Amino acid sequence: MKSHQTMRYAGKPVRGFTLAIALCCSALGMLPQAQAQSKPTSAPRVYLADAIIAVVNNEVITRQELVERLRQVERRMKNQGIALPPQAEFQKQLLERMIVDRAQMQLAKEYGIRVDDTMLDRAVARIAEQNKMSLQEFRTQLEREGTPFARFREEIREEIIMQRLREREVDNKIQITESEVDNYLAAESGATPGQQEYNLAHILVRIPENATAEQIAERRKRAEGVLQQLKSGGDFAKLAATYSDATDALNGGELGWRTPDRLPQLFVDTLGDMKQGDVSPLLKSANGFHILKLSAKRSASVIKVGAGTSVQQTHVRHILIKVNQIVTPAEAKRKLTELKQRLDNKAAKFEDLAKLFSNDLSASRGGDLGWIYPGDTVPEFERAMDALQPGQISEPIESPFGYHLIQVVERKKDDVSQERQRLIARQAIRERKLEEATQEWLRQLRDRAYVEYRFDANDGR
Repeated sequence: MKSHQTMRYAGKPVRGFTLAIALCCSALGMLPQAQAQSKPTSAPRVYLADAIIAVVNNEVITRQELVERLRQVERRMKNQGIALPPQAEFQKQLLERMIVDRAQMQLAKEYGIRVDDTMLDRAVARIAEQNKMSLQEFRTQLEREGTPFARFREEIREEIIMQRLREREVDNKIQITESEVDNYLAAESGATPGQQEYNLAHILVRIPENATAEQIAERRKRAEGVLQQLKSGGDFAKLAATYSDATDALNGGELGWRTPDRLPQLFVDTLGDMKQGDVSPLLKSANGFHILKLSAKRSASVIKVGAGTSVQQTHVRHILIKVNQIVTPAEAKRKLTELKQRLDNKAAKFEDLAKLFSNDLSASRGGDLGWIYPGDTVPEFERAMDALQPGQISEPIESPFGYHLIQVVERKKDDVSQERQRLIARQAIRERKLEEATQEWLRQLRDRAYVEYRFDANDGR
């Protein structure tokens, strides 16, 4: 996550301007020393403390901002056990991510998307609670680790704003036709039980919008070079962090467990012939060139539904703790383990803990998700839910949303109407389209932004 220290000059792009402020960045060896002048030796030496390294539309990104982002991401990647890319490529990857994030924030501002201080205070307070700290203790800990509390607050604000922007620009614009629903239901009726579920990692080499033949050839050559390194034993996570243009690049390209209905058809067609540990050949889509790694696969239970078919419904509630820059997977799991111990010891009620600690919109309802049909939740959640008896509480369960404690309240049988069938199909098709649509939207946003780079050869790029 980045820190925005935006500098505006009459609302116009800054050209030919170098900002020199007293900020020390020498720890990463990124700041060139000014050339010595022909002056008396007693004259003080001059150092370039900071500089503009990129202009994004009418705003700038400074070298200091990049340094801060590098330090944050390096700490996170080391904690996750992901090998760091070469420093020059790492800087380039981070700068590109900052440019895309800056373009998103500018668009959100144009649309008037904002997060007020009251909402932000609640979000920050919840993060402090997840870390078993009072707000003051949490603030002290952040500043002890070198993160000013005011900057942290703004980072959380920007994360929420960008999520709302993507919901507006991508989620709400995905269109699903009736014929797509018909085709999906027809395919499901002919599918065999034992559908596979895949644990994937992914590298994307993006093709610019309206790319020329030369640009496409250059991007293909880059992707082929990555694939050759993988065939020679290269580490997938490290190469994803070095070369991938996807939003998950700095997480080693990990997509996690996906059923076929949550993947582009291009991926599904390829995965059928792959074995665990295999790396795919180069795949081309409208967004660019893709490389997949199949880390593992397993059988996923498939429940077919038809008009008049009786299926099991589950009344369920949960406590969700999301993983973010501050809350690591280990910390989220530890927190939920502590909450489960309190519940097992009858020291608290599930709904009360959900209201205090859950990061889900259902928190205000005590974590109550209501009656759930098969397929309404992600597979990880559904498997854990199905294994519980009424009244039983799960161990901490990981899903793409974070970590959950799940409690089944009760179950019943219900007939699935034709309307319900079509709703389930629409949800599945939306999942399949969402990731590809998000990548396409980010590509267009990046390509339409005015970007001017400001760095020299000493930056390693």
